[in-house]
Amino acid sequence: MAFKLVHISDIHLGPLPRVEIRQLLSKRITGYVNWHRNRAAAMGEETLARLTAAIARHRPDHVVVTGDLTNLALEAEIRAAALWLEDLGPADRVSVVPGNHDAYVRGALDRAFAGWAPWMTDDEGRAPRSNAQFPFVRVRGDVALIGTSSAVATPAFVAAGRFEADQAERLGRMLDETGRQGLFRVVLIHHPPVRGATKPSKRLYGIGRFQRTIADHGAELVLHGHTHLPQRNAMAGPAGVPVPVIGVSAAGQAHSHHMPAGAFNAFEIERAGNGWSCSMKTWSATTEAGPMEVTDKRTLWPNPA
Repeated sequence: MAFKLVHISDIHLGPLPRVEIRQLLSKRITGYVNWHRNRAAAMGEETLARLTAAIARHRPDHVVVTGDLTNLALEAEIRAAALWLEDLGPADRVSVVPGNHDAYVRGALDRAFAGWAPWMTDDEGRAPRSNAQFPFVRVRGDVALIGTSSAVATPAFVAAGRFEADQAERLGRMLDETGRQGLFRVVLIHHPPVRGATKPSKRLYGIGRFQRTIADHGAELVLHGHTHLPQRNAMAGPAGVPVPVIGVSAAGQAHSHHMPAGAFNAFEIERAGNGWSCSMKTWSATTEAGPMEVTDKRTLWPNPA
């Protein structure tokens, strides 16, 4: 039976909680202004509610959330995100990695790690408390979910991420081990690990390092968020075999906005002889009300290339 995996990202839970003046004496002032000028209208609570209801009806075996659950990484937002995750599903069936908005200012990411630990806890009962403790691995059936962190605090008007050498080394070891176990390896990261996917101020520093890790150690699928776009890319795996790299629209994106409507990607993964079968459908909130619509459908494995 196929393993059903759902991918969503960039939740940006709203509305913003009450913000104190002292909390705006930092980079948060730019995010606060951006929320009221743009994001409050673009990110609809109704869209997110429709999306999560549709995910529940889909009855997935697991859901992955690739970051940006918050807007300004306020403590109240981090607590609200934990409650939202509880509604999304049991912690052993939902996995989370952080995004740049969850690390908006220094110290915020530590609070997110503490607040969201149940959704990052590995199979040995350990949850990362810093980027130095990523990646984590959760094995579910024939699938290994490997969560990395590209989230770092950055200056105003910068939304870049980082993938450092020590995390690359640990990721390589985990990919080797799960590969020896014959598992379908899904790597989670917030920032797109491909060149040209976003503008320089929002890029991932360490793209080459991430790509070399995949080329050397292998993976079957890479999932990311960050751009609010349904991006479809690939990077070289061992022997040059392409590894799909899939992004998704922001979960709460209103259908009438200039960006693509809120969506989730649904994958069905199962063994096929000596290889894998993996298909994907994208379900989008293309109208103000009514059912979600399939806006993309493709086969990822066997590799069409």
